[in-house]
Amino acid sequence: MISIPLKTDNETGAFILRLSLGVMWVAHAGLKWFTFTIPGFAGWLESIGFSPLFAWPVFLVELIGGLMILTGFYARYASLILIPVMAVAMYTHLPNGWVHVSAGGGWEYPLFLIMASIVHVLNGDGKLTILPKPAL
Repeated sequence: MISIPLKTDNETGAFILRLSLGVMWVAHAGLKWFTFTIPGFAGWLESIGFSPLFAWPVFLVELIGGLMILTGFYARYASLILIPVMAVAMYTHLPNGWVHVSAGGGWEYPLFLIMASIVHVLNGDGKLTILPKPAL
């Protein structure tokens, strides 16, 4: 068996996860702003039985939460808050199947964001945060 010696660096790993997760949350909000538009997202919410009034709060929570995660500003709390938001999104995509390129989008991408957010909450922020690491 060939062994490649790799030093474990949990702080750097947590930092890379935090940056990647923050970018993905901001991108998820950006999809609502640039592609679907907030009125389009509101219409979609209404078409699946949710109030269209949720469109702005969901967009803002994803955008602000993603920026908080990116900067390390209460980032673990932001991830914790975003988990139920994405759980609802995953629920809405369950009928579409696994792959997100399915018609209407699948549920594997929302599941991945949920799991990555849970790992972030459990592992911490890593390096280069705006505030000291809070104890959760």
